[in-house]
Amino acid sequence: MCSGGSSILTNLKHNYKGRFTNKRDDVRVIRIRLCQTRAVIAVYAHRGLHVIERENTLGAFAAAVALGVDGVELDVRRTLDGALVVHHDPSIGDQIIAQSGRRTLPSYVPTLEEALNALEGVRVNVEIKNSRAPSEPSYDETGDVARQVVTTVREMGWHESVSISCFDLTTCAVVRSFDRDITVDWLLWDVEMGDAMIRAHVLGFDAVNPYFAAVDAGVVAQARGLQLDVNVWTVNSLDDLERMASLGVASIITDEPALARQVVR
Repeated sequence: MCSGGSSILTNLKHNYKGRFTNKRDDVRVIRIRLCQTRAVIAVYAHRGLHVIERENTLGAFAAAVALGVDGVELDVRRTLDGALVVHHDPSIGDQIIAQSGRRTLPSYVPTLEEALNALEGVRVNVEIKNSRAPSEPSYDETGDVARQVVTTVREMGWHESVSISCFDLTTCAVVRSFDRDITVDWLLWDVEMGDAMIRAHVLGFDAVNPYFAAVDAGVVAQARGLQLDVNVWTVNSLDDLERMASLGVASIITDEPALARQVVR
């Protein structure tokens, strides 16, 4: 669903109780209108404002909020003792996160709970790091990590302000099956966009998050027809930011959020 769709649909159901049928066709019409009338492109700080603070840390998140971004993208992994921590790479030096206890990690590595507490007032894109790539030391086939992330988000009251993303299609599908309402974004890299968007639509995802170079006017048009948002990453140069803005993507994930805000406002 296009960004903002969940809250608008919720308000419609509340205000028109007894007259809102909630049939798929009714919702589809509303979603299409939301997509076609988008006026604001959201700017997400990639791993926080890491141009002045260490990425994926509380300092980077606080700086991004202070800058006035619409959202922040962060990465989540699970430690050996079951803690959800925020870090992009599978290792910190020679220490593999999935094989380490929470207390053995550097103090600058926050938990997911600590990160969300630091991001009050903005939306958060939580990327679950779960992949079969050779660079990853482990892969969760059970879906347990994904369910733990969603449960944590729910228990903290962030359900309406978080989107869950992953490059792994199975992980995205687990999130959608576990929670029918939370926003699910499928991260895309080096795939055929048309086929990927159809799969995302069939599986009930809300958005696709492709590398920006794969996005053109045709991709955006097809996504709107499928009631999908397009959130692009990682867009940093002025020319690329202006091109993405001109296409009317839903969100721009960037290492240069100050510049991006100037472009889209």
